[in-house]
Amino acid sequence: MTHFESELAALKEKLLLMASRAESAVNKSIRSLVEREDDLAREVVQDDDYIDGLEKEVDEQVVLLLSKAPLAKQLRLIISASKIARDLERVGDEATTIARRAIELNTEPQLKPYVDIPRMASMAMDMLNGSLQAFTTGDTQLAVGIIPRDKGVDDLNRQLYRELASFMIEKPNTITRCLHLMTISKSIERIADHAKNIAEDVVYLYEGRDIRHGVSPQP
Repeated sequence: MTHFESELAALKEKLLLMASRAESAVNKSIRSLVEREDDLAREVVQDDDYIDGLEKEVDEQVVLLLSKAPLAKQLRLIISASKIARDLERVGDEATTIARRAIELNTEPQLKPYVDIPRMASMAMDMLNGSLQAFTTGDTQLAVGIIPRDKGVDDLNRQLYRELASFMIEKPNTITRCLHLMTISKSIERIADHAKNIAEDVVYLYEGRDIRHGVSPQP
């Protein structure tokens, strides 16, 4: 392995560390809501700076590697790493939003049993895990299969919005709690969007094809 290849491997490892911390943040934030556990939520908020710092480190490595005139395939890895890092940083931001809203919700009686939100979160996290697995293994078929699953999360988000809107109309004293839950639902929907973005980046990385914006994933 050349020195440059070692640097690329280090970049990939840094990205996977960032992914692990972002995934952990989301899982903790959802648990903090469902289990009404403020300490978990506070851990997520505190860890956000660490995830932000990892993104900066990835960016610094990207700039350094770009200066070494990489080959086309190496260049795709560097570009993809930068884009994936940005998505993972935003996943961490959404986890922080969920955690902060959970702390607020935990000060009041629970509005309703949490069923749809954990279900949405599970779907979004399955997408994220799959996208990262595809990145690690180079499995572009797995990546392509993840992309349409975003619609299921979108549908659940809309369904929950309608239900919470009805709550607010019928019981105005629930408005604040409903708005917090709407924000959490939207954050989960955005996490699924970021997972989809990563899946698209994986296809670009390994096949050199840009399948964003409704472009057919078929070669």
